[in-house]
Amino acid sequence: MDAADRIAINEAIEAALGGAAAVLVATVTGSGEPSFLELGAKLLVSRDGQRIGALGRSEVDATVEEVAADAYTALPRIGVQTLYVAEDGATTLRRHEASPGAAEVMLQLWEQPARLLVVGGGHVGLALATFGEQLGFAVTVIDDREDFANWERFPMAEHVLSGDLAGELDAIEFDETAHVVLVSRGHMQDELALRHSAGRGAGYVGMIGSRRRTATVLQHLREEGYDAAALDEISTPIGLDIGAETPEEIALSILAEIVMLRRGRSGARLRDQRNRPSEQG
Repeated sequence: MDAADRIAINEAIEAALGGAAAVLVATVTGSGEPSFLELGAKLLVSRDGQRIGALGRSEVDATVEEVAADAYTALPRIGVQTLYVAEDGATTLRRHEASPGAAEVMLQLWEQPARLLVVGGGHVGLALATFGEQLGFAVTVIDDREDFANWERFPMAEHVLSGDLAGELDAIEFDETAHVVLVSRGHMQDELALRHSAGRGAGYVGMIGSRRRTATVLQHLREEGYDAAALDEISTPIGLDIGAETPEEIALSILAEIVMLRRGRSGARLRDQRNRPSEQG
């Protein structure tokens, strides 16, 4: 690989971490026995299919493209995985299926950090922003009231937006890294925000409220022709059933649901699984 390609790959990674389109980078970390891939060779595959570099075998490059296409939409997210390549070109992502002497290709998905978009700067919104930042989310808070959307109230947020909810949401690019939580002061604001969040590709959209109220909001959007599948994905009632009552407990319930979905887990008590093989680190 020439220096220009390496520079281009590094620049694409930096851009992805800064909010540009995600990229997947494949790096040969094991050349195989006998050696048949060049150690350190790299291939970047962007979300739109553009490529930089090569791994030395066209069939391996093609497999990386297929894995990349799945990685960009997969939930839970898989940040790092290994592709095992046999000398005859056969590939697998499962170590136990790899042939002796297989080469190893590390696949890394580079994208901006998971984002938590909190619509509503009240008590629950404040608790969500506080806990969310501690969990590593890049937090954005949106409220149409300046008294509830300001830096004094939300110093932990990366962005604090005060203005028209529809306009502020429309200006944000949604993808699988975006987790939208609607906890504004009333159902009218939540319904408005949902109209500008549903079906836009976010990894999670959740709306607070009673079953009756949220069912009414969803029915309004169905009657207006919103995509039924997108509405079915809305998490509402929101959160896990932990009996939450205080704003902090409600925020904990919501964030626990988001983390559960991001990790692809069930939310069940671990003690109830203690007789099963351990899945903890």
